[in-house]
Amino acid sequence: METLHGFLVFVWLGFLGLFLTLYVLLDGFDLGIGILSLFVRHDERRGIMMASLSGVWDANETWLVVLGGALFGAFPLAYAVILHGLYLPLITMIFALAFRGVAFEFREHARHPHIWMRAFGLGSLAAAICQGLALGGLIGGLEVSNGQFTGSAFAWLSSFSLLVAAGVVFGYMLLGSTFLIIKTEGEQQERNRRFAWIAGALMLAAAFAVSVWTPIRYPFVAEKWFGGGLFHLLDIAPLAGAASALMLTRALRRRFEVAPFWWTIVIFLASLIGLAAALYPYIVPPSLPAQAASADSFTLTFMLLGIGTLTPVMIAYNAYQYLVFRGKVTAEGYGAED
Repeated sequence: METLHGFLVFVWLGFLGLFLTLYVLLDGFDLGIGILSLFVRHDERRGIMMASLSGVWDANETWLVVLGGALFGAFPLAYAVILHGLYLPLITMIFALAFRGVAFEFREHARHPHIWMRAFGLGSLAAAICQGLALGGLIGGLEVSNGQFTGSAFAWLSSFSLLVAAGVVFGYMLLGSTFLIIKTEGEQQERNRRFAWIAGALMLAAAFAVSVWTPIRYPFVAEKWFGGGLFHLLDIAPLAGAASALMLTRALRRRFEVAPFWWTIVIFLASLIGLAAALYPYIVPPSLPAQAASADSFTLTFMLLGIGTLTPVMIAYNAYQYLVFRGKVTAEGYGAED
């Protein structure tokens, strides 16, 4: 039974990683587009940026709901600790996501759409900052005693979490700008290419700083990274991220349209995999392992039956959306696919 339970815990960690990855990649680029819209003066250009999201943005956020539900069911103790310890950034994030959703719909019918376009951008920025603060607070460590959070309401706020928040914002901006390179053309595409250069440089600088700071903060992470000799499996993720950054630079220099977005995705994947491998087996570092925070085997198995059926359907639906809304976006809407 212990072996079965350990296997189920590992499977559910994989599902949580999948849901988190899909949310970060999919909602990340539309949050990034919202943030980038704050740096655009002309309403027509902002309208094109928002039109690129019109068919997919709401479905992207579905993965956040699935992630929260899966965490609640599979790791209830971790859910309680995380919600308690990170309540302020998480509740602010939810309000920001709701606010940007209202702004997105209202700008179609308002007398002054530019106000709601700005509101959409501000909501996107607030949501990205809150996600970064929550992630930084979680990585930075939550005080847990006897399975309960014992820290202060602002325990998540530190120079480390602010650095992580900056990295998340710049990363989303990079995702958004490289996505817009695919969806736009002409002068607007060139502006997005310039945005990609700036956001990419800032994101990589923040990622490097976090990568250096994390093993300093956590000795067990340093032991994983450097305790196995000059090279071991854990080094693959950062090396893949560095190689992908070089390929992203090459793709931007050669003015490719699609390649920059895919290399950005690889950078995010390498970062998430490296972070998960470094912090494993803790789900709430440095004191709450996934095994101790998990539900019983029956609950994990029962949930697996539902999630195992639902997940492929959701992925297929997402893929179909992007297939339908492919092609360039202009002021008049979606253009025909060449």
